[in-house]
Amino acid sequence: MRIDLHAHSDRSDGTTTPTELVRHAAEVGIDVLALTDHDTTEGWAEAAEAAEREGVALVRGIEISCKLDGNATHLLAYLPDPSYAPLGRELERILDGRNARLPATLAKLRRPGIDVTEDDVRRVAGDAAALGRPHVADALVDKGVVGHRGEAFDNYLGSRGPAYVQRYAPPLEAMLHTVAEAGGVTVIAHPWAKRHNFAALDEARFAALKDEGLAGIEVDHQDHDEATRDRLRAIARNVDLVVTGSSDYHGAGKVAHDLGCNTTDAEEFSRLMELARRAATASGRSTPEVVAQ
Repeated sequence: MRIDLHAHSDRSDGTTTPTELVRHAAEVGIDVLALTDHDTTEGWAEAAEAAEREGVALVRGIEISCKLDGNATHLLAYLPDPSYAPLGRELERILDGRNARLPATLAKLRRPGIDVTEDDVRRVAGDAAALGRPHVADALVDKGVVGHRGEAFDNYLGSRGPAYVQRYAPPLEAMLHTVAEAGGVTVIAHPWAKRHNFAALDEARFAALKDEGLAGIEVDHQDHDEATRDRLRAIARNVDLVVTGSSDYHGAGKVAHDLGCNTTDAEEFSRLMELARRAATASGRSTPEVVAQ
């Protein structure tokens, strides 16, 4: 069984529709796919309909922008009740922060003479729920300023770049509780990717986060080399956290992240789904079911 628990559609910063994403998953032999767009559930309904047609099991999720000790941290939330008001308010606040920083980002780009307008960004963003840095990067590619998204982040939009602008992101610990109250289960995404400050995420911190409700660590990811994966896998074993693997697929928006390039072991997936079942029961909420094959 091939299980990919982290993928994006054009409802955030991917380049394929939810339908196209699910169809592609079926084409490349993915049995279980999680749709985890950034800070939105907007693609869930379309993806669920496509999954039923294509015979792919769909896990509905969100990749939530958080902060840990002031550093950007991404939290994968699986199967929360999207109608839970506190979760909805936080997602709305995060998305508002994405949109609000766009004018400031474009103003900073104009300082070195790079003229990109909001219309340019909207044109490449399509149906995205909010306009973020990846869409600015796509506009820079479209104008020939850079060759690809990675170059845009390296030269302009990354946290050390001249056009970087801070935005709102909730504390990670608080979001762990909010997702649990919504009946969902959580995994920290690519925690030791180079773009993150993983000094704060040692074994003791992972253990403390488990006590706050964390279920797992995304270990097998393209931004983790083999040595990093081995160290994270050992931490997950010592702390008793679920180990996941995934592509972090963005379509044409991110190279070398093909669907299924990393996958989650079936036993680990079963553990995660059992924790999700317990979370749903504890919350007393009606949470989404996995769309069966």
